[in-house]
This record gives sequence, C-alpha cells and structure tokens, in this order.
Amino acid sequence: MKIRPLRDEPVGLDLVDTVWVDQGELLDQFDTAEGVAAWLADHDLPGSGSDERVRDHLVEARAAMRDALEGRGTDRLNAVLSHGSRRPQLRGAEPYELVVVDDAERHAAWVAAADLVRVLGERAERVRHCANPECVLWFVDISKNGSRRWCSMDVCGNRAKVGRFNQRQKAR
Repeated sequence: MKIRPLRDEPVGLDLVDTVWVDQGELLDQFDTAEGVAAWLADHDLPGSGSDERVRDHLVEARAAMRDALEGRGTDRLNAVLSHGSRRPQLRGAEPYELVVVDDAERHAAWVAAADLVRVLGERAERVRHCANPECVLWFVDISKNGSRRWCSMDVCGNRAKVGRFNQRQKAR
C-alpha cells in the first residue's frame, strides 16, 4: 500500500491530492481502509477507515472539489457543503467553532470541503495546479513572490529540469 506523505497543505487540498500519479500510474489513497484511516488520523478527523460511508463521502467531496478547481462548476461542492455548518462557540474565554453535520459519516468530508472554500476565499489566486502536465496535484503557493509552479520541487520540478537538460544535450 502506498500512502502519499502528508504535506503542509490545507486539509481541503490535501483531500483533493489523495489521488496522485506515481511512475505513470494513477493511485488513490482511499483504495484501502488503511489509507482512509491514515488520512483521517493525519488530520485528526473522526471516522473509521473501515466505514464505507465515510470513504464514500470523502470520495464524493474530493470529486466535487476537483470539479470546482478544474472549472467544471460548483454545484457538487455546494451539495456537499449543504450537509453541515459551523457554529461559533466560546469555551471559557476561548473561541472555537463547532462543526454540525446532518450525518456523522459526513464530518470529515464536510470539513475538507469547507476548508477549500476558506482557502479559495482567502487566496484563490494562489491555489494552483502543478505545472507538470502529467501531475494531478494541487497546492497553495505560499512563496513570497507567488511564482511556485510545482507541487514538489523534488519530484515534478526536478523532472522538468532534467527534461530541459536532456533537450539541450540532444540539441548539441
């Protein structure tokens, strides 16, 4: 089982990136109960990897979020979001938000979808698709000048540099 390592991405984009390409093969972290459980644990979200409904809601939210990011519309994302809300609360003097969902199995999917909306509301221009045409990953560009192009410089960025180097060598 391959589980993509947790990156410093918001939970919404990290859900979107539970599908990735490795050596030309499309992999899905949610193909196994262990993959679902690991993702939930990485984000301290409730649910069980063995609960098919939790997995189904995560997959549904992921597809809806990809639709929104890739310009296919927001109807599916709004449908996911319609199953929950946040209620501001105080615990002593400390503010927090209570997530309320109409079905407990939707909690993790709703949190991820709501987080994507938050990120898009704060910095939509910095949410980007990796510049590698074979890559399916998304990221938030937190670089100072906003010029990040790759999901990972170690993987996609390096492949692009090696490809350009090889082209220059062939041209000689």
